[in-house]
Amino acid sequence: MSKNIFKSNSLLRLTRMPLQKLLLLGVCVAGLGGCQTSRSALYENEEFTSGSKYSHSFANTSPATCEAARRALLSQGYIVTEFKPAHVKGSKNFQRDGGNHAEIEFNVVCAPDSNGSNTTTAFANAVRAIYTLKKSSNSASVGVGVLGSLSLPFGMSDDSLVRVGAETISSTRFYDQFFTELERYLADPESIPEQPAPVAPIPPFVPVAPAAPATAAPSGTSPVTPANPS
Repeated sequence: MSKNIFKSNSLLRLTRMPLQKLLLLGVCVAGLGGCQTSRSALYENEEFTSGSKYSHSFANTSPATCEAARRALLSQGYIVTEFKPAHVKGSKNFQRDGGNHAEIEFNVVCAPDSNGSNTTTAFANAVRAIYTLKKSSNSASVGVGVLGSLSLPFGMSDDSLVRVGAETISSTRFYDQFFTELERYLADPESIPEQPAPVAPIPPFVPVAPAAPATAAPSGTSPVTPANPS
Protein backbone atom coordinates (compact mmCIF):
# COMPACT_ATOMS: atom_id res chain seq x y z
CA MET A 1 0.00 0.00 0.00
CA SER A 2 2.80 2.45 0.90
CA LYS A 3 4.59 1.74 -2.42
CA ASN A 4 1.50 2.60 -4.41
CA ILE A 5 1.10 5.83 -2.50
CA PHE A 6 4.77 6.75 -3.18
CA LYS A 7 4.34 6.08 -6.92
CA SER A 8 1.19 8.12 -7.11
CA ASN A 9 2.85 11.02 -5.29
CA SER A 10 5.82 10.91 -7.69
CA LEU A 11 3.53 10.98 -10.73
CA LEU A 12 1.59 13.83 -9.20
CA ARG A 13 4.79 15.83 -8.73
CA LEU A 14 5.82 15.24 -12.33
CA THR A 15 2.46 16.34 -13.64
CA ARG A 16 2.65 19.51 -11.55
CA MET A 17 6.18 20.29 -12.83
CA PRO A 18 6.23 23.06 -15.47
CA LEU A 19 6.65 22.00 -19.08
CA GLN A 20 9.97 23.90 -19.46
CA LYS A 21 11.56 22.00 -16.58
CA LEU A 22 10.40 18.68 -18.05
CA LEU A 23 11.94 19.51 -21.40
CA LEU A 24 15.18 20.61 -19.74
CA LEU A 25 15.32 17.36 -17.76
CA GLY A 26 14.84 15.32 -20.94
CA VAL A 27 17.63 17.20 -22.75
CA CYS A 28 20.04 16.64 -19.85
CA VAL A 29 19.32 12.89 -19.73
CA ALA A 30 19.72 12.59 -23.52
CA GLY A 31 22.97 14.57 -23.40
CA LEU A 32 24.47 12.33 -20.75
CA GLY A 33 23.56 9.24 -22.74
CA GLY A 34 25.08 10.71 -25.89
CA CYS A 35 28.35 11.51 -24.14
CA GLN A 36 28.72 7.96 -22.88
CA THR A 37 27.98 6.55 -26.33
CA SER A 38 30.51 8.79 -28.11
CA ARG A 39 33.27 7.96 -25.63
CA SER A 40 32.82 4.23 -25.98
CA ALA A 41 32.68 4.50 -29.79
CA LEU A 42 35.91 6.51 -29.87
CA TYR A 43 37.94 3.83 -28.10
CA GLU A 44 36.27 0.95 -29.92
CA ASN A 45 37.57 2.26 -33.26
CA GLU A 46 41.18 2.32 -32.00
CA GLU A 47 42.71 -1.04 -32.92
CA PHE A 48 46.20 -2.43 -33.56
CA THR A 49 46.34 -4.42 -36.78
CA SER A 50 49.13 -6.16 -38.69
CA GLY A 51 48.82 -3.97 -41.80
CA SER A 52 49.01 -0.24 -41.22
CA LYS A 53 48.47 2.73 -43.54
CA TYR A 54 51.03 4.68 -41.54
CA SER A 55 54.06 2.64 -42.69
CA HIS A 56 55.67 1.54 -45.93
CA SER A 57 58.82 -0.46 -46.73
CA PHE A 58 61.46 0.76 -49.22
CA ALA A 59 64.47 -0.98 -50.74
CA ASN A 60 67.05 1.53 -49.55
CA THR A 61 69.01 2.60 -46.52
CA SER A 62 67.57 4.56 -43.61
CA PRO A 63 69.45 7.85 -44.33
CA ALA A 64 68.49 7.77 -48.02
CA THR A 65 64.83 7.08 -47.17
CA CYS A 66 64.66 9.99 -44.73
CA GLU A 67 66.39 12.27 -47.25
CA ALA A 68 63.74 11.32 -49.81
CA ALA A 69 61.03 11.99 -47.20
CA ARG A 70 62.52 15.43 -46.54
CA ARG A 71 62.43 16.28 -50.26
CA ALA A 72 58.89 14.93 -50.58
CA LEU A 73 57.69 17.25 -47.80
CA LEU A 74 59.55 20.24 -49.23
CA SER A 75 58.00 19.63 -52.65
CA GLN A 76 54.51 20.00 -51.16
CA GLY A 77 55.13 23.27 -49.30
CA TYR A 78 56.06 21.87 -45.88
CA ILE A 79 58.64 23.64 -43.73
CA VAL A 80 61.17 21.14 -42.41
CA THR A 81 61.69 22.01 -38.74
CA GLU A 82 63.88 19.03 -37.79
CA PHE A 83 66.01 16.68 -39.85
CA LYS A 84 68.12 13.74 -38.71
CA PRO A 85 69.35 10.61 -40.53
CA ALA A 86 66.42 8.64 -39.07
CA HIS A 87 63.81 11.34 -38.39
CA VAL A 88 62.13 14.15 -40.36
CA LYS A 89 59.64 16.66 -38.98
CA GLY A 90 57.79 19.30 -41.00
CA SER A 91 54.75 21.58 -40.76
CA LYS A 92 52.35 23.33 -43.12
CA ASN A 93 49.85 26.11 -42.37
CA PHE A 94 46.32 26.64 -43.70
CA GLN A 95 44.00 29.63 -43.34
CA ARG A 96 40.47 28.24 -43.16
CA ASP A 97 38.65 31.57 -42.70
CA GLY A 98 39.10 34.92 -40.97
CA GLY A 99 39.15 33.55 -37.43
CA ASN A 100 40.28 29.94 -37.79
CA HIS A 101 43.72 28.58 -38.62
CA ALA A 102 44.90 25.00 -39.22
CA GLU A 103 48.34 23.42 -39.11
CA ILE A 104 49.54 19.96 -40.18
CA GLU A 105 52.57 18.59 -38.34
CA PHE A 106 54.19 15.70 -40.24
CA ASN A 107 56.59 13.22 -38.61
CA VAL A 108 58.54 10.50 -40.42
CA VAL A 109 60.76 7.90 -38.73
CA CYS A 110 63.03 5.73 -40.91
CA ALA A 111 63.90 2.40 -39.28
CA PRO A 112 66.08 -0.26 -40.96
CA ASP A 113 64.38 -3.63 -41.14
CA SER A 114 67.48 -5.40 -39.78
CA ASN A 115 71.06 -4.68 -38.81
CA GLY A 116 73.05 -3.91 -41.96
CA SER A 117 69.98 -4.29 -44.17
CA ASN A 118 69.30 -2.15 -47.27
CA THR A 119 65.53 -2.17 -46.67
CA THR A 120 63.89 0.48 -44.51
CA THR A 121 60.40 0.97 -43.12
CA ALA A 122 59.17 4.56 -43.04
CA PHE A 123 56.60 5.33 -40.34
CA ALA A 124 54.56 8.46 -41.08
CA ASN A 125 52.20 10.34 -38.79
CA ALA A 126 50.40 13.62 -39.50
CA VAL A 127 48.49 15.63 -36.86
CA ARG A 128 46.07 18.40 -37.82
CA ALA A 129 45.70 21.13 -35.18
CA ILE A 130 42.99 23.82 -35.18
CA TYR A 131 43.62 27.33 -33.87
CA THR A 132 41.14 30.15 -33.35
CA LEU A 133 41.72 33.88 -33.06
CA LYS A 134 41.25 35.26 -29.56
CA LYS A 135 40.98 39.00 -29.03
CA SER A 136 41.81 40.69 -25.74
CA SER A 137 41.41 44.48 -25.45
CA ASN A 138 43.90 46.49 -23.45
CA SER A 139 42.86 48.95 -20.77
CA ALA A 140 44.56 52.10 -19.56
CA SER A 141 44.30 53.74 -16.12
CA VAL A 142 43.28 57.42 -16.07
CA GLY A 143 43.48 59.59 -12.98
CA VAL A 144 40.23 61.39 -12.05
CA GLY A 145 41.21 63.34 -8.94
CA VAL A 146 39.30 62.34 -5.83
CA LEU A 147 37.96 59.16 -7.41
CA GLY A 148 41.47 57.84 -7.94
CA SER A 149 42.19 55.90 -11.15
CA LEU A 150 39.63 54.57 -13.60
CA SER A 151 40.33 51.83 -16.14
CA LEU A 152 39.10 52.70 -19.60
CA PRO A 153 39.32 50.57 -22.75
CA PHE A 154 42.33 51.37 -24.87
CA GLY A 155 42.02 51.59 -28.61
CA MET A 156 44.38 48.68 -29.43
CA SER A 157 43.77 44.96 -28.94
CA ASP A 158 46.10 41.94 -28.77
CA ASP A 159 45.11 39.12 -31.13
CA SER A 160 46.51 35.67 -30.44
CA LEU A 161 45.90 32.19 -31.85
CA VAL A 162 44.69 29.65 -29.31
CA ARG A 163 44.84 25.91 -30.00
CA VAL A 164 41.35 24.47 -29.62
CA GLY A 165 41.79 20.91 -30.91
CA ALA A 166 44.02 18.36 -32.66
CA GLU A 167 43.43 15.11 -34.51
CA THR A 168 45.61 12.52 -36.23
CA ILE A 169 44.91 12.34 -39.95
CA SER A 170 43.65 8.83 -40.74
CA SER A 171 43.07 9.10 -44.49
CA THR A 172 44.66 6.18 -46.35
CA ARG A 173 44.79 8.21 -49.56
CA PHE A 174 46.72 10.98 -47.79
CA TYR A 175 49.54 8.65 -46.69
CA ASP A 176 49.56 6.73 -49.98
CA GLN A 177 50.24 9.98 -51.84
CA PHE A 178 53.13 10.80 -49.50
CA PHE A 179 54.73 7.35 -49.85
CA THR A 180 54.35 7.55 -53.64
CA GLU A 181 56.15 10.90 -53.68
CA LEU A 182 58.88 9.51 -51.39
CA GLU A 183 59.39 6.51 -53.68
CA ARG A 184 59.63 8.82 -56.70
CA TYR A 185 62.68 10.52 -55.17
CA LEU A 186 64.26 7.19 -54.23
CA ALA A 187 63.83 5.97 -57.82
CA ASP A 188 65.94 8.88 -59.08
CA PRO A 189 69.54 8.21 -57.92
CA GLU A 190 70.61 11.75 -58.86
CA SER A 191 68.16 13.34 -56.42
CA ILE A 192 69.64 11.56 -53.39
CA PRO A 193 73.27 12.39 -52.56
CA GLU A 194 75.71 9.54 -52.21
CA GLN A 195 76.17 8.33 -48.69
CA PRO A 196 79.65 8.96 -47.22
CA ALA A 197 81.95 5.99 -46.79
CA PRO A 198 81.94 4.57 -43.29
CA VAL A 199 84.74 5.85 -41.09
CA ALA A 200 87.18 3.19 -39.86
CA PRO A 201 87.01 2.79 -36.09
CA ILE A 202 89.88 4.32 -34.15
CA PRO A 203 91.92 1.65 -32.30
CA PRO A 204 91.81 1.93 -28.53
CA PHE A 205 94.63 3.83 -26.86
CA VAL A 206 97.19 1.56 -25.20
CA PRO A 207 99.54 3.34 -22.76
CA VAL A 208 103.27 2.63 -23.22
CA ALA A 209 105.57 2.46 -20.20
CA PRO A 210 108.28 5.16 -20.31
CA ALA A 211 111.87 4.02 -20.93
CA ALA A 212 114.19 3.88 -17.91
CA PRO A 213 116.58 6.85 -17.78
CA ALA A 214 120.30 6.13 -18.47
CA THR A 215 122.53 6.12 -15.34
CA ALA A 216 125.76 8.14 -15.39
CA ALA A 217 129.05 6.35 -14.64
CA PRO A 218 130.70 7.20 -11.29
CA SER A 219 133.57 9.70 -11.39
CA GLY A 220 137.09 8.28 -11.86
CA THR A 221 135.93 5.24 -13.74
CA SER A 222 135.54 4.63 -17.40
CA PRO A 223 132.39 3.14 -18.84
CA VAL A 224 132.58 -0.55 -19.44
CA THR A 225 132.53 -1.45 -23.11
CA PRO A 226 130.89 -4.81 -23.79
CA ALA A 227 133.18 -7.26 -25.51
CA ASN A 228 132.37 -8.18 -29.07
CA PRO A 229 131.32 -11.80 -29.37
CA SER A 230 133.85 -13.90 -31.30
